[in-house]
Amino acid sequence: MSVLVTHARLITIPAGTADPGYIEDGWMLIGDGRIAAIGSGTPDVTADEVLDVAGKFVAPGFVSSHSHLFTSGLRGLGVADTLYGWCDSMLGTTAHMTPEQMYWSTLHGSLDFLGNGVTTAYNFTDPLQAWESMVDGKRAGTAGIRDLEYHFRQADGTRDAGIRFVDATGMDVTVGTADEVFERFAAEVAHTRSMDPDFALGSSIMGQVQWSPHPDAAEFEVEAMRRYGVTNQAHFLESPEAIEHQQSKFALYRDAGALGLGLMFGHFIQTTPEIIEQAVAGGASMSWQPASNGRLASGVARVPEMLAMGMKVGVGLDDQACTDVSDPWQNMRMGIYMQRARTKDPLSMMPERMLRLHTLGGAEILGVDDRVGSLEVGKFADFVVVDPRRPDVGPLWHPVRSYVLAMSPRNLEAVYVGGVLVDEGGVSTNPLAVEASAKVHELPAALLPHRGHPH
Repeated sequence: MSVLVTHARLITIPAGTADPGYIEDGWMLIGDGRIAAIGSGTPDVTADEVLDVAGKFVAPGFVSSHSHLFTSGLRGLGVADTLYGWCDSMLGTTAHMTPEQMYWSTLHGSLDFLGNGVTTAYNFTDPLQAWESMVDGKRAGTAGIRDLEYHFRQADGTRDAGIRFVDATGMDVTVGTADEVFERFAAEVAHTRSMDPDFALGSSIMGQVQWSPHPDAAEFEVEAMRRYGVTNQAHFLESPEAIEHQQSKFALYRDAGALGLGLMFGHFIQTTPEIIEQAVAGGASMSWQPASNGRLASGVARVPEMLAMGMKVGVGLDDQACTDVSDPWQNMRMGIYMQRARTKDPLSMMPERMLRLHTLGGAEILGVDDRVGSLEVGKFADFVVVDPRRPDVGPLWHPVRSYVLAMSPRNLEAVYVGGVLVDEGGVSTNPLAVEASAKVHELPAALLPHRGHPH
């Protein structure tokens, strides 16, 4: 099946340039789920189906370079807390969830992302080792380990939703021998790699050095990166507590040789110029979650400075439990506003740059920019159709800037993955969507007897 999109306000975000690639009256030809051609004006090609969008925006599906999709049923927990207290509330709840409950919650979260225009996500699965409370930024590392099925069903839920994803798993190095640690991780990677590679775009490590009590956690992760050919994203320098302890952990990754092997720092807020300089020199990148950072009172990452120093940056929506609404336009605006308020300089974060960071920039740090993140020939036809007249935002004096600053999910008409409609007007086309909603709404009744009243 081929599809021809016509009369689009096309935003392509081409690689290798800061230009957003805007075409006022554009068209796009899709064949076998990929973009076959792009042009302006009247197309001289034909297709099995024509989608005339009549002047609406057509732009790349958003990429969330940092997400926890299993949290979709956990909104509203830990609202009065910063990171560690919020984690105690939320992950103290998942400690009582079964693999099947995690499946449905992950599926629900993935559909929620798709329904808001996010077509690719880096997904941190809840680790096999249950969460422990942090004291002074440290954990004991003595919690028990869950069965592999706990991870498998989270990966299955992401796959069954039809979102493209990179699957990230923790290594849980404090439980078992070194051989057992690697065997568990290898099984998790193998499960994800058995899936359709057009959707399961890769496997990765959920870096745990920041809170792991194991002195060799970084060495374990580096060995796994080399042994299994995976990337690694570590939550790092996020929370305003125990900053000196957090910063002391940077040397562990640096000295283990992780920086040049595809290491991504998630959040990277409580940092120093010296740490940024060493991270850039080593080849590391970072993922920025503006809405989450504000919600958890974590602070504002020095993103313009990092970009100026040559660091690659992507943007993530983080998760439904700390971003509340999976709205990439809100996320972009928060990022712009935070940086401008911090620097007192409007040029420190312009809308065009912010849009690139939440699409192609995210794909670049994940190593999947050859397939997603922009509307370019050969890439997957993952795109959103956005109507600037429903609701009507008025004249489009600068269309791309209006797309970033004035659009919202209210304007989102449809979402396509591989040229196939996956959500229309906020209604998923996935046959599991209704059941996923029902299963997630069962969680409070199922978990409160174990959990008590969550704060």
